[in-house]
Amino acid sequence: MAGNHALAEGAIQAGCDAYFGYPITPQNEIPEYMAARMPEEGRVFVQSESELAAISMVMGAAVTGKRAMTTSSSPGISLMQEGISYLCGCELPAVIANVVRGGPGLGNIAAAQSDYFQAVKGGGHGDYHLFVLAPASVQEMFDFAFWAFDLAFKYRNPVMILTDGLIGQMMEPLTIREPSWPRATPVSFDARDWALTGAAGRPPRSFKSLFLGDGVLEAHNAKLQAKYARAAATEVRYETVATEDAQLLLVAYGIMARVCRETVDRLRARGIKAGLLRPLTLWPFPTAWLAAHAAQFAHILVVELSCGQMVEDVQLAVQARTPVSFYGRAGGGIVTCQELTAVAIERLGIKETS
Repeated sequence: MAGNHALAEGAIQAGCDAYFGYPITPQNEIPEYMAARMPEEGRVFVQSESELAAISMVMGAAVTGKRAMTTSSSPGISLMQEGISYLCGCELPAVIANVVRGGPGLGNIAAAQSDYFQAVKGGGHGDYHLFVLAPASVQEMFDFAFWAFDLAFKYRNPVMILTDGLIGQMMEPLTIREPSWPRATPVSFDARDWALTGAAGRPPRSFKSLFLGDGVLEAHNAKLQAKYARAAATEVRYETVATEDAQLLLVAYGIMARVCRETVDRLRARGIKAGLLRPLTLWPFPTAWLAAHAAQFAHILVVELSCGQMVEDVQLAVQARTPVSFYGRAGGGIVTCQELTAVAIERLGIKETS
């Protein structure tokens, strides 16, 4: 199955009640797939008139306690930022997928990872966080849809699946099943205690992010920050490969983690002890692991399909305990195992003899 189709089917299997989206390459296979499958399941599909409308429709469904989802690609996600901030301010669950394309501007439709800052730092206004998940395979595109809805309802907060055009278009074997990992503990999707379902027999409820009373907005922000702190302490997920004795640590996510995984094998075949840290959650980020282990490595090399974004979070975590450098390509260029192997050897200061 193709990655975009796997993500869509994963969302359906995870119980997505309503999907709202607008076409943009390279994620068009998702709304196309949902247009066929959601009506088959008796659920809601709407092709909205714009990305602004799509995120607003997501909010409308979310306030009623439904599992709502939208997807887009970089410029379209930019248009959704105000609505994403409103979702966070109102503490509403939703799943948003960004199949990243090259930028800035219209850029091109090739794979990129240049929306990292937008996703993990908050692309809209105000102090908020999204959960940001980074799949690296077609199977994870499917599995992470379950995980995303779990987190969205556990914390009543939007979750972004940050992927790219390469993973979205590639085809790999897929097992259709309810994944047990890396999902959180079982989550109740029962929203009767907070959703707008009609006030017959109970006091009325409302959702808002406008707080004009003296100190009220400050208290609301303190509540949100406490929630984010709880999540950061418990929801970090990452994968390590051959890090126990590594001299060189590669740090990468998504499609670049696959390239780095192969590069680790190639370097070890040459007698160079390399390892890999792959964040599964870009927010919350595996800061504590990096802080605890940084000193054991001679060098940390961050690899991204951008001009350097996640590398800043790595540097903040490492706090100069060991050298950190960056290697990447932007605008649709793909880092290969061959070039990365050469870069890794050069960064370690190894002079190979022929």
